[in-house]
Amino acid sequence: MLKNIILMGPPGAGKGTLAKQLKVAHHLVHISTGDMFREAIKAETPLGKLAQSYIAKGHLVPDDVTIGIVRDRLSQEDCANGFLLDGFPRTLVQAEALDKLAVEIHRPIDVVVNLDCDEKELIRRISGRRVCKNCGTPYHINTMKSKIEGICDVCGGPLFQRPDDNEEALKVRLGHYNHDTKPLLDYYKAKGLLVNFNSLVGSEDLFDEVSLFLKSK
Repeated sequence: MLKNIILMGPPGAGKGTLAKQLKVAHHLVHISTGDMFREAIKAETPLGKLAQSYIAKGHLVPDDVTIGIVRDRLSQEDCANGFLLDGFPRTLVQAEALDKLAVEIHRPIDVVVNLDCDEKELIRRISGRRVCKNCGTPYHINTMKSKIEGICDVCGGPLFQRPDDNEEALKVRLGHYNHDTKPLLDYYKAKGLLVNFNSLVGSEDLFDEVSLFLKSK
């Protein structure tokens, strides 16, 4: 089975949901740079404050900061049996740094799973996302509603919309994705690592398709 995986796709394509499903099903470590930054922001660390100044405007956190965080995380022992990189790399500089790191720690990338999704659907998904302020459980105002509006089913905490989950910030993020991240598809295609999946099929069908592919190799 393929075990060292990069998940790619535009914001809102379903990378986070798929990663959580694969993590449980295949006992992989889910490494989300977005989650790392949000934890730092919540704790109001210097890194968190720096990251927030970029994320709130839909901009990417600088490469050197992101690479340093990922290097430390991938070197930890729990990543030896497989990992899912979600939200990294996002630039060619990050991809090249990851290539070098993977060689250094003997944890090569096995496959790059790319999720395709059209822009109108991305806007619908992103603008409707809500998250529990206490436990982080995700919801959607159309497709994944809480039983009581604005209240988390799991812990009873308040639901809120992240500062970068709005159409204006999304368009900035999509601009960065198209300019900085989308070219990485050609980079990984040339290495023979890229596999494309249509995320419009729905989260459960998408999980089944990706999971079957990973287990077949």
